[in-house]
Amino acid sequence: MKIAIFDRDGTLNVLGNEYISTPDEWIPIPGALEAVAQLSRAGWHVVIATNQPGLGRGVFDVHALNAIHARLLKQVSAVGGKIDAVFFCPHSEAEHCSCRKPAPGLMEQIRDRYGVERGEMLAVGSSLLHLQAAAAIGLPQLHLICTGAATEINPADDLPEPWPKGTHVHADLGAFVDFIAAAQAAKVPLH
Repeated sequence: MKIAIFDRDGTLNVLGNEYISTPDEWIPIPGALEAVAQLSRAGWHVVIATNQPGLGRGVFDVHALNAIHARLLKQVSAVGGKIDAVFFCPHSEAEHCSCRKPAPGLMEQIRDRYGVERGEMLAVGSSLLHLQAAAAIGLPQLHLICTGAATEINPADDLPEPWPKGTHVHADLGAFVDFIAAAQAAKVPLH
């Protein structure tokens, strides 16, 4: 089983002001849903790991969050893809929980739920926190997408500290999926 752990905001959808709090505010990045569909059709199980502190702060409730994710799942399904699960942390940074990225809690939950080894998992996202959480559990396959919070990063440049060493950099999710497809076709390890 191969698991691709995606960040949500800035990777799959356009970043909002501070929080995406209604389904109408959830707007996919052009090409992102199609890339997820292509990856899931290639045999990857796609899972989302997302920090959602607006939930804990009362900006929106769990029903609104579920409606946002229902919209996401429906839109991915409409283009032939599938998202297996959404894991989220509702806590603010001040709560010092173990699940808010960059802490590894969400990544550990995903690993434990699916019972897979680290080598069968990869992390893909546009935020440093997402990739730090994945690196904290030893995932060898880290992929930065230059959207959302990472729009100013040039895919041709080496990443400076504090980005995890060995992170692959891609202009967008389409380029990431092309990279994965080429590696699979060549039977090359992805890390």
